Amino acid sequence: MAETGWRRVDRLDADWAAGEIARLAGVNVVVEGPCGGGEVGAAFVRWEDGRRSVLKWRPGVRLAEFERGPLAVVDVLREVGYPAPRTELAVQVGTAVVTVQELMPGTTVERVDHHLLDQLLELNALQAGRLAGSEMAPLPTYLHEDGPGFCLHGPLREFSARTADLERRISAVGPEVFTGDDAVHVDFHPGNLLQTDGRISAVIDWDGAGRGDRGLDLVTLRFGVRGQGDDVVARLDGLLDELPEDVLRAAWAHMSLRMVDWAIRHFPAGEVDEWVDLADQRL
Repeated sequence: MAETGWRRVDRLDADWAAGEIARLAGVNVVVEGPCGGGEVGAAFVRWEDGRRSVLKWRPGVRLAEFERGPLAVVDVLREVGYPAPRTELAVQVGTAVVTVQELMPGTTVERVDHHLLDQLLELNALQAGRLAGSEMAPLPTYLHEDGPGFCLHGPLREFSARTADLERRISAVGPEVFTGDDAVHVDFHPGNLLQTDGRISAVIDWDGAGRGDRGLDLVTLRFGVRGQGDDVVARLDGLLDELPEDVLRAAWAHMSLRMVDWAIRHFPAGEVDEWVDLADQRL
């Protein structure tokens, strides 16, 4: 799935970031190495007491903004038992925010079956209305302007006549923001889900989280299970049919833009049409 803002962290970056944490916050963590699986742009670190955590680095954001957004979303959900990682340390390093987050148990979900989907729907229900009364700004759709490093319109306009036509259809969809008071993960796909003995033990990578409609997470999950070829996909499609039309259309257009743009810029050219095929199903 497409990244939503975090910079990919290599060993040199992580060692430098750990040094900046020590310099700015007086806290020492030792880098063990990069995370695998769904932890894009992350490294394992160890505290002086031996406890292990995850270091991440997001450029182009202010700490106060990050605290009011994604960190606030996670705090609200953790209060109701949602298995999201606690942020143990957050430091402004130049124009970037470096965080050290709780290392959650479990292994990455490779395939969503009905048992796991039941649990994911329960978690999605927990997100409903959690930000009611919040002054948090709603999440942008990026349907009419580029996102910060993802959801770019130019690659679709330039790649082929088919992707250019898709971009025109996406740009014709409103609105500018996702309305609603739900807590939204934004990158809710199997690579960001951990399981232990068939139970969802954690949902990780909340770094783009915000306020909107939780239906966006179900649409994101649908894109994430593309190609599974079983009745889980059909069941999820049935659930999407029950979403309000305006929510579904905006969320589907957003994910179509995000994934086709990302495929053009990062995947083999032959895979682009497969993502356009999926986008065409509801646009």
